[in-house]
Amino acid sequence: MKIRDYAILVAVIMIVVMMVIPLPPLLLDLLIIFNISLAITIILVAMNTKEALQFSIFPSLLLLTTLFRLGLNVSTTRSILTHQDAGEVIATFGSFVVGGSAVIGILVFLILVIIQFLVITKGTERVAEVAARFTLDSMPGKQMSIDADLGAGIISEQEAKKRREKISQEADFHGAMDGASKFVKGDAIAAIVITIINIIGGLVIGVVVHGMSFGEAGALFTLLSIGDGLVSQIPALLISTAAGIVVTRAASDGNLGSDITKQILAIQSFCM
Repeated sequence: MKIRDYAILVAVIMIVVMMVIPLPPLLLDLLIIFNISLAITIILVAMNTKEALQFSIFPSLLLLTTLFRLGLNVSTTRSILTHQDAGEVIATFGSFVVGGSAVIGILVFLILVIIQFLVITKGTERVAEVAARFTLDSMPGKQMSIDADLGAGIISEQEAKKRREKISQEADFHGAMDGASKFVKGDAIAAIVITIINIIGGLVIGVVVHGMSFGEAGALFTLLSIGDGLVSQIPALLISTAAGIVVTRAASDGNLGSDITKQILAIQSFCM
């Protein structure tokens, strides 16, 4: 096995370990920053692919990033409820959004979850389902077209084999994306449940165990819980958007940015 193979294997094992072993706040900060950076990298790669098969690992990557996010949620929840501290990143996000009102923070978090769950995730799930169905339905016709071109001598046997493999890969990719989109949907539901657990559990622990007043416990654990929800949902929103870009991407000669700019400017020139 190569070093890269070992790296992925170790990463998966460490994600599982995160769910069991408590992590210090400093390490949580580093993992949260890495999670956000990874999500930004994924959406940049998705925007710069010319066709879906150039990012063929995306369904598996979607599963791994979702698992990593959930493992990070478990670690931050343990730290919030045990030590009332989950690192500077979560505290900063919570203070910035919550400000002086916990209600505003909760509403902002719910709006982000609704956008991801009802708009992006649901749309991506539907597009992936339709794409998988149409890809499978069109396979016999594409195979017959390849056989016809091969029989007429238009393409060689090697080119025909290459085209058949591409058709098979497209079917496998869209079928995998149809299933992988369910991970993002479940992640959005889990985010709401985890945030509610953090707030309610924090209130109980703060009042009963640490002797805080109800107002103090509510302010502290709401701030940390909303901060935790935000640092989890922002990367999830970016990856959901990347999934939508990948499944709606048609093959072209350029990336998404150049295609949008070229086609919009072309339409404007035509209208003028």
